[in-house]
Amino acid sequence: MRHALTVDIEDWFQVGAFETVIDKRDWDSLTPRVERNTDAVLALFGETGVKATFFTLGWVAERYPALIRRIVEQGHEIASHGWDHDRVFTLDAARFRADIGRARAALEDAAGVAVTGYRAPSFSIDARTPWAYDVLAEEGYAYSSSVAPLRHDHYGWPEASRYAFRPLADAPLIEVPVTVAEFGQRRMATGGGFFRLFPAALTDHAVRQVSRAAQPAVFYFHPWEIDPGQPRVANAPAKSKLRHYSRLGAMAGKLRGLIGRHDWGRMDAVVAALDLPVRAREPVA
Repeated sequence: MRHALTVDIEDWFQVGAFETVIDKRDWDSLTPRVERNTDAVLALFGETGVKATFFTLGWVAERYPALIRRIVEQGHEIASHGWDHDRVFTLDAARFRADIGRARAALEDAAGVAVTGYRAPSFSIDARTPWAYDVLAEEGYAYSSSVAPLRHDHYGWPEASRYAFRPLADAPLIEVPVTVAEFGQRRMATGGGFFRLFPAALTDHAVRQVSRAAQPAVFYFHPWEIDPGQPRVANAPAKSKLRHYSRLGAMAGKLRGLIGRHDWGRMDAVVAALDLPVRAREPVA
């Protein structure tokens, strides 16, 4: 079973954990590290011989078009992460359409290839925002990976399917949720900060669980997670600082191990291998 290796490209100051203490109007005055960190991820992938999907903010693509071209030239997929990390549930349908349209234009201009995949910032397609799938389908997206099928203090759709599903009865759009580990009735996240903070065996367990169900796993992380030298945000909430800065120095080594233990590839290839019937509008747990 080939699984999807994914990277959410955003800079250290654009994360949801800091959205209450860093104003978007100040972003251009802060020290950028997204290009150097993404190049480090590309080097790691080159060493390990894997291809991946890079869900990228349009804001980043507009400022670093050469980076986007390097990603494509090295055989990876470029997909959309929206314009500037607005969570979907903070938008209405018209503003969401404008957000993904602006992001796609910047990404395709930089990459020179079509963008057909989308990931909502902070996995913010949930029970409040199923209308987002209609917009994505109308705009011609092939897939989304925007659901975290668990309960979390910042995001989550615990009633959603753990596996890939078609959210619309009248469109071919596929949703491929991020992989979680299941223990009885409890689900635990495995990517990003959870991968840094918890033993890698938790993610291995989740990958094996979905593999036994003949389903692909979806793993994600961010380029800033391999950057121990990034600036510290002193006035951020204590919980946010704990989640954001813990074990940054261990991340690259853990990633190499995870990549070596499983078969990984681009999300578009993983989606193309799925054979899903058209389902009802509501995801089935």
